[in-house]
Amino acid sequence: MHIIILGQGAKIAPCLHYYTMNKNSIIFLILLSATLIVGFVSKEFLDTNSLLLTSIAEQFTSEEINEIISFQDKLQLASYVIIPILLLMKISIISVIIDIGCFFFNKKIKYKKLFNIVMKAEYIFLLVIIFKTGWFYFFQINYTLEDLQYFYPLSVLNIVGYEGVQPWFIYPFQVLNLFELTYWFFLSYLLSKELKITTDKGLQIVASSYGAALLIWVVGFMFFNLNMS
Repeated sequence: MHIIILGQGAKIAPCLHYYTMNKNSIIFLILLSATLIVGFVSKEFLDTNSLLLTSIAEQFTSEEINEIISFQDKLQLASYVIIPILLLMKISIISVIIDIGCFFFNKKIKYKKLFNIVMKAEYIFLLVIIFKTGWFYFFQINYTLEDLQYFYPLSVLNIVGYEGVQPWFIYPFQVLNLFELTYWFFLSYLLSKELKITTDKGLQIVASSYGAALLIWVVGFMFFNLNMS
């Protein structure tokens, strides 16, 4: 009888592992599809190609503009390959970073579960594109290419405005937004639920791992911009 039960357990374990991996794949494919669709719809609604042509019309000749348009079309096709890679890299790196945070807090969690958590939280950033598209389509109808580039909904940059801000402060002010804050709390909630700890403890893990890594990234980006300007 014990042998039969052991045999059933041995069969169930691989099935559960396959189910988890398959579930992650489905969530990632849905996230990727939503990212591509929302990005495409936003580009069409806001007519970014026309804005680009308007902004460079006086700087380049007709032949150069045609070359730029051709390059843009190729870049658009390449994005369908680049975006999945970048999205997968982002989720993988953040999962590793939070995994390191869990290690320092003596909490054990399987990487595939962390990957699942980060993927679910990533859906929040789709709202950024939706809010941005809605704002320029319904409210700020007259806008420039710079307005689109620097606009980040519910961010500090939108409060202070980008015109009088030094270039190396633009990205940090964009990062300071309510969507990023919501991302932190959602990550903390899902992590605390999985680890069976308090949300405050989950927030400590996220802040000390992902938060520290984000700070290093932003400071590095500022330093790079400062040297390039």
